Amino acid sequence: MQLPAWLNLRHLEGRIVALFLALLLVVQLVSFGAIHASITHNAEDSLAAELQTGERVLRRLMDQRAGKLHDAADLLAKDYGFRSTVGLSLAEADTVDTIRDALVNQGDRVGASVVAYFDMQRQLVAATRDGAGAFGAALQQTNDSKDGTALAVLGNRVYQVVAVQVRTPAPVGWVLMGFELNREVLDDLKALSDLDSVVLLQPAGQRWLGIVANLGAAPAAALQQALGTQAPAEGMVALAGERLHARFVPLLGGEPRLGVLLLRSLDAALAPYRQLQLVLLGLTLLGVAVFALVSVLLARGLSGPITALSAAARRLERGDYDTPVPATSSVEEVRKLALALESMREGIRRRDALVNNLAYVDQLTLLPNRARFAEFLQHHLTHSNTPGAVLMLDLDRFKHVNDVLGHEVGDRLLQSVAERLQALCAPAHSVLARLSGDEFAVLLAHTEAHAASEAALAILKDFERPLQLDNETIDLSAGIGIALFPEHGTDVNLLLGRAELAMYAAKTKQCGSLIYHAQLDAGSQESLSLLSELRRAVENDELRLFLQPKIDLQTGRVIGAEALVRWQHPTRGLVPPMQFIPFAEQTGFIRMLSAWVLSGAAKFAREALDAGLTLRLSVNLSTRDLMDQELPAKIEALITPRNVPAASLCLEITESAIMDDPERALSTLEHLHAMGFKLSIDDFGTGYSSLAYLKRLPVDELKIDKSFVMAMERDLDDARIVRSTIELAHNLGLTVVAEGLETAKAWAMLSRLGCDEGQGYFICKPMPQEQFIAWAAAWQPPDASTLLAESMMAKLG
Repeated sequence: MQLPAWLNLRHLEGRIVALFLALLLVVQLVSFGAIHASITHNAEDSLAAELQTGERVLRRLMDQRAGKLHDAADLLAKDYGFRSTVGLSLAEADTVDTIRDALVNQGDRVGASVVAYFDMQRQLVAATRDGAGAFGAALQQTNDSKDGTALAVLGNRVYQVVAVQVRTPAPVGWVLMGFELNREVLDDLKALSDLDSVVLLQPAGQRWLGIVANLGAAPAAALQQALGTQAPAEGMVALAGERLHARFVPLLGGEPRLGVLLLRSLDAALAPYRQLQLVLLGLTLLGVAVFALVSVLLARGLSGPITALSAAARRLERGDYDTPVPATSSVEEVRKLALALESMREGIRRRDALVNNLAYVDQLTLLPNRARFAEFLQHHLTHSNTPGAVLMLDLDRFKHVNDVLGHEVGDRLLQSVAERLQALCAPAHSVLARLSGDEFAVLLAHTEAHAASEAALAILKDFERPLQLDNETIDLSAGIGIALFPEHGTDVNLLLGRAELAMYAAKTKQCGSLIYHAQLDAGSQESLSLLSELRRAVENDELRLFLQPKIDLQTGRVIGAEALVRWQHPTRGLVPPMQFIPFAEQTGFIRMLSAWVLSGAAKFAREALDAGLTLRLSVNLSTRDLMDQELPAKIEALITPRNVPAASLCLEITESAIMDDPERALSTLEHLHAMGFKLSIDDFGTGYSSLAYLKRLPVDELKIDKSFVMAMERDLDDARIVRSTIELAHNLGLTVVAEGLETAKAWAMLSRLGCDEGQGYFICKPMPQEQFIAWAAAWQPPDASTLLAESMMAKLG
């Protein structure tokens, strides 16, 4: 078998490849060795510095514990009741028991391992545990030390103790408190410095013993075997097959000897660098491949141009007219052949582009036509699993424009509409096409139903501006149908047909835009009559105002309620909000519903004030409400006749409503805030507002979404989200409301976390407004002492 020329050292190609690869390998091997030595040296120096820092952290932790003990002991020593008790004769009945109870209470409060009281002769009077008399020797050590602390060794346990003299006013005794030097201290040290540690004790004349450790079982056993009678070795040690850097911190000299051995794994410190070394090895292999490729390309310089021209001819045969034919050869004949092929390619490409343009581009608007749009849609459906939407738009009264002003004006109108739509669709990276006549279609990839509706609303909003053609002013309007995929289908013709069906339904209802639903195919009249029925509901007083109470979680007092609307239909009964609120938002009728709720809330606030009850009623505002620049004036007109202060109403806005048009929303919110209304962000945590923008909003309150509150009792992540949200809000000067408060345990957790207000079924379900004042008068908050949430709070830290 004959080897390729670039693998044969008898050929020039083979020698060039061999030389390049040999030089590269030598350089890389030298670099790899130097880097490995440098990494190991730097890691050892870094570990030594970390262990020195760890020693300072350990001593600081022990100083902090001593300070905590001293403060607690000093507080007990200065307690009037305690001083009065120890001033009594110890022979009196119950005196010693009373002293012991005081010691137990104070010890439990600070988590002390032992609390004892000694008289002036250092005789034990009372203590929280048996055998506390052995701490009498430690009492003398605390008096002799500079900082009033001492370490006491009892058996194989070590205690950090402090003593404070009790005066009444003359000295009568000593209060001694001690913490056991246990794993909690070592875990705190690991959390702060990422160091493992072992508390070592050497009884007189015996081996060192590891009495407390936060090592794994295997390293701890290996260390115990390695300990002898000499001081523990410092520097590099090997335990259970792992290399560690050690530093011994003495705590007690003399007999017995006590200290802490700090450990840091060298293997763990080098682990990230091993990844770097693997990357370097990968780069070396990549470099070898690249150098081999470059050397082969250089060696083939003579045969390359002819091979390239042959490949170019085959590309032309396959229909690739976009790739230029290279003409880089220094041989004149080869270069002329390359230029001739390039000229032929350009001619074929121009003719192919002209054919494609006629087949796939609308010649009037220069937009893709129906065939091209169908290709784009089919390609997206085939190669992507992400949801999207098809918007189909049909102009109103276009035939009238053609009949009255002529087809030339009609053509210019279509061109102007195409330009407007292009400007609107460009930021969304969508595909716009003219299907036929006055029909246009838009493909929105990566889009849900809400975003598709917002895109349609933006088009309709833009069409509110009349179009000027010469001296003619033409009012624009259109019907837009929306079909979602894959929800409404994954076939191109099916999606276009359903979008068209929704478009004609939107034109019939004159609602601007409409999302396809199955009832459109069935010809259901229910959705067609819903809007007129809603209008009659307002006129015939079929709407009902329900209130869900809000409670101050710290005081248990009723401070307000959320105003909710219900529809008492004469034939359908009580219609759930989800059956008419989304429809009202889609058609714009939500503004009338919001006005009704605001009016009802203001009226009830007046009734509550007259009954001696000061409440703050929360009312939800929709995206359409917030985008209405006249909203502040409308609200003022609703509450002024009833003489209700603005502070009686809290206006709740969702994050998504704010972020749809931040600048416009900010202007409206600032106006409302200046009028005195309290503003709240509803369902906080489920939207996508940024903290940078949140701090600019003139809001007073955050309302945590119930999905987090209802799961916080069993889901630690949700509990952390709730705690972080409360802290964030308080840091920004905002109050916090938790909705979805369903259990007594949730009440206890929210109260402990500092949440200001709560609402939910544990307090009360939404009730008709007529029942609220009587309910508020009878409300009794639950006993806070019975609301236990200690396990989850302990996990939260």
